[in-house]
Amino acid sequence: MSGGGRSEGRLYFEDLRVGQRFTATATHTLDAAEIKAFAAQFDPQPFHLDADAGQATVFGGLVASGWHTAALTMRLIIEGGPAMAGGTVGLGAELSWHKAVRPGDTLSVSGEVVESIPSRTRSDRGRIVMRIETRNQSGAVVQTCVSRLLVPCRNPDARRD
Repeated sequence: MSGGGRSEGRLYFEDLRVGQRFTATATHTLDAAEIKAFAAQFDPQPFHLDADAGQATVFGGLVASGWHTAALTMRLIIEGGPAMAGGTVGLGAELSWHKAVRPGDTLSVSGEVVESIPSRTRSDRGRIVMRIETRNQSGAVVQTCVSRLLVPCRNPDARRD
């Protein structure tokens, strides 16, 4: 994502434009132990916990929980994506899982600003809608997320609705 207009390395509402793209600098490679540990705590389905049990399912083996993929996507955005002023504050999201994530997969994240909506009632903020893709090492999209974010304005007194 271009860094023009950043203040102290953070992006404000005024810095974000429709069509602006970013690629997170961080990646993450999953292993079987990590997949099983997440599943044991948060999504204890057989195909997330045991490779043999996964063989008898549509997945044909051990796969990561979609929620694990979503959590890793957030981590990759925070570690190496656009640094939003005030933090990455979500207002809601639509997730779609396209391809199973397996042990050994390396995930990367990229995204695009698809909508920019100034607040009608608060001059100190706006909403940004981003379409985020999580891909594996082969470039296949494993997850898409359309996320609505609350982003503060740099100079709220300069913007009047």
